[in-house]
Amino acid sequence: MHSLAINDLIAAAAIDHGALDFDDRGTGLAPRRLPDWTRAQLPQPMDVVVRMPSGVRLRFATDSTKVGVSFLATNMVMPGRERRGVVFNLETDGTLLRLESTLGNAIVVKPETTGGFDLVRGEADTLVFDGLASGDKTCELWLPHNAFIELHALEVEDGATISAAPADTRRRWVHYGSSISHCMEALEPAGIWPAVAARLAGVSLRNLGFGGQCHLDQFVARTIRDLPDVDIVSIKTGINIVNMDSMRERVFTPALHGFLDTIREAKPDVPIVVISPIYCPSAETRPGPTIPDGRGKFVTIDGFEQFRNGSLSLVRIREIIVDVVEKRRAAGDTALQYVDGLTLFGADDAHDLPDDLHPNPAGYQRMGERFAPGLAELAATLD
Repeated sequence: MHSLAINDLIAAAAIDHGALDFDDRGTGLAPRRLPDWTRAQLPQPMDVVVRMPSGVRLRFATDSTKVGVSFLATNMVMPGRERRGVVFNLETDGTLLRLESTLGNAIVVKPETTGGFDLVRGEADTLVFDGLASGDKTCELWLPHNAFIELHALEVEDGATISAAPADTRRRWVHYGSSISHCMEALEPAGIWPAVAARLAGVSLRNLGFGGQCHLDQFVARTIRDLPDVDIVSIKTGINIVNMDSMRERVFTPALHGFLDTIREAKPDVPIVVISPIYCPSAETRPGPTIPDGRGKFVTIDGFEQFRNGSLSLVRIREIIVDVVEKRRAAGDTALQYVDGLTLFGADDAHDLPDDLHPNPAGYQRMGERFAPGLAELAATLD
């Protein structure tokens, strides 16, 4: 086996990385899911999740029967919990392979201190996928969705090569959402629900699902607006706005209009699917914010009712989203569609909602399977 530095492969356009920016760590590159110009505008908690490459793949061609990846992973860990391993999936010729690493750094969060943490340093690792078909083939290496990843090198057999993959002819889907689209609870990167849907529908995914950070930020809208070769956009919004009580009804409605307006500035005819929140029992009819209750569940906060005029529950947010979509369609935007999040994950699925907020891996799988037929049908209309 011999190593090919990630820096050199990206510079030579030998891999399609799917990221919009990188942190150069000296020893390797760490992908970021928003472009460089957004750095100055990012709230610090959002910078954390932008650095987790949920949905990012390395796409390349090789004639090697072995492909290795060397990297340093850094996980965030809550006190008293064990550090999770990180998983890479390699997809080639319709086959999905899986390898897991338990090595790497841990950022142990100190909840009692704002922004506080302890860094426990660990080791870099190399995973090698073996037994691949001989001859030229296109590979997509799905990067871990639940950690920072500093990529050092790809490894192939002695005498084998890595080159740019053939042009990807699949329709390109950009999805924006919350932790329920980031999917840190999934067991593997190909198990996040947008990845499940994309693979079943035969489209290429760019995932802008950011844990806790889907607040209709204009820098995200401008990022989507300026992306080239986008065929389908979806926006799954609402839950973080309740979780943080970050908007009242007066602000949410024009914010959603403004987000859509920004995308439409450069993409007037691209299909946009607006998806309302999935089921969350404590916030269906009660406004947020929501907090962990010490028993592993998320609950809404009691009290302060006299100050909550215009506060949003999930039921009300769904009503507003429907109204926004209907009014815009009536005004001529017939490429705009609505999907009720409860059709992807509703009250009957609550057994797969262990913390009453985030689906478990089975729940994410089912969400992807339910969204895929509509996504495939939409993609087919563009042929």
